[in-house]
Amino acid sequence: MTEQQEASEDAVMTRIGQAVILLHAGDREEARNRLGDIWQEIGEEGDSLHRCTLAHYMADAQDDPADELAWDLRALTAADALGDGPVSGGGTGRGNGRRAQREPLPAMRVFYPSLHLSLAADYLKLQRPEAARVHLARARAAAGALSDDGYGNGVRAAIARLERRLAAEPGADPPRPFPEQS
Repeated sequence: MTEQQEASEDAVMTRIGQAVILLHAGDREEARNRLGDIWQEIGEEGDSLHRCTLAHYMADAQDDPADELAWDLRALTAADALGDGPVSGGGTGRGNGRRAQREPLPAMRVFYPSLHLSLAADYLKLQRPEAARVHLARARAAAGALSDDGYGNGVRAAIARLERRLAAEPGADPPRPFPEQS
């Protein structure tokens, strides 16, 4: 990669970071506008790390839970595109009816708990508790990749909070095991 390309990629992440600062400061509309402008520049086929990062934060800038879900799904799709490890999913993707999936890059594994946690929260907001359970289980299963630091502990605590909230939903059936516990 040339120095010019590296500088350009750093500039995109810097701009995303500046929009995130606005988002965390409470200026959701301006953050949404800036992230939208960057999304138009990088496009659906742009750098997967940029798309994943931008979409994950763009989801947080949304007012409509359905829009938030759509952006979080884009973030997960972009993260999956970053995989370059061995094929998993029980197949080669050819002829057996099962989709092959690449394992995520080791550096990307730490994002999956947060990505699935966000999706679980989105589905819960949309009153789709079963879909929320699936993504919450995936978040918990992926949490092993997290370090024992502020970020990792924060994500694990958020997973536990959402588990309690999902269990306490009005009209919820008696607690059932999450999918990976079945």
